[in-house]
Amino acid sequence: MLAEGLRAEATIDLAALRGNLASLRERVSSAALMAVVKADAYGHGALPCALEALAAGVRWLGATTPEEALALRAAGIAPEQARVLCWLWTPGGPWAQALRADIDVSISGQWALDELLDAVRATGIPARVHLKADTGLGRNGCQPHDWPDLVDAALRAQAAGQLEVVGIWSHFAAADEPGHPSIRAQQDAFAAALAYAERAGVRPEVRHIANSPATLLLPETHYDLVRTGLSMYGLSPVPEVGSPADFGLRPVMSLSARLALVKQVPGGHGVSYGHQYTTPGDTTLGLVPVGYADGIPRHASGTGPVKIGGKWRTVAGRVAMDQFVVDLGGDTPEVGEEVLLFGSGERGEPTAEDWARACGTIAYEIVTRIGSRVPRRYVGGSGALG
Repeated sequence: MLAEGLRAEATIDLAALRGNLASLRERVSSAALMAVVKADAYGHGALPCALEALAAGVRWLGATTPEEALALRAAGIAPEQARVLCWLWTPGGPWAQALRADIDVSISGQWALDELLDAVRATGIPARVHLKADTGLGRNGCQPHDWPDLVDAALRAQAAGQLEVVGIWSHFAAADEPGHPSIRAQQDAFAAALAYAERAGVRPEVRHIANSPATLLLPETHYDLVRTGLSMYGLSPVPEVGSPADFGLRPVMSLSARLALVKQVPGGHGVSYGHQYTTPGDTTLGLVPVGYADGIPRHASGTGPVKIGGKWRTVAGRVAMDQFVVDLGGDTPEVGEEVLLFGSGERGEPTAEDWARACGTIAYEIVTRIGSRVPRRYVGGSGALG
């Protein structure tokens, strides 16, 4: 239920988060879980979700940028509580700060290794390194023809006491598309990269390639560690294969707002910018005070579903920066009545997946884009937040 006085609110169910982690842990048997809390934990709040994951026994956290990783350490998450891996570096990045904060760093090329070693020499602190192989995604990661040189250079630095290669890893391009030919090709390429590194003398703590869809669908890819992002937040990374419930997951975020205005209008009345929607007859319109500045996709114009007064309604006309309109079909709910945009679906409300389909996108984007103008309320916590 939306808190009194708020125009909108995202409720984050930490009990659901813990339940999702427990369900995922059952799937991976001996492999460890990494809780991926990049992008403010996919919009759910990085620190609250990280702390809840630690309380649930997770000992690895994943962050994209150095700033995200450093913020976790600055918030008090100590190395003995969790390893934090950061994987997206650019030249001139805060390598020294990462070393001082005992953050694991991913290396994909010689330039990054060189900059890291400069920071090691400046600080006197050896690095913990995960070497990333590009096995076919074509984004970050070292290409196969450069892999031997990168591994050998890292091992020379390890022999000099400058770093320890603690991980070998990669990332799938299409693990969410069962049967896609790239999956087998990437598995083979990863096995080859591992084989070379191990022959050369690398003895990694963890080998990891499985993201959320691979965690759910490809048990042979679990190795020592799986990186669970979307799935830990209770959304299915493979909605064509199964719903969250099919995988033992429950959506963690729900989004609601309050009607800011209800008014009667005649037929033929244009609604919102451009009059893409015109009322078919006498009706009532409800004003929902959230828009694309809050993360509501403009692509939801004319398609986004909400639940008001027990009925599903659809965004009428364009989503604006701060608001959108629904045609209430003559119903006259009170101003201030709750509008359920998405949630677990257990109250008959739309889900993030429903919004994704309506917008022609993926559920990842729906939850991640909910902006800071929308306050988060945390419920069901274990007490880890204090």
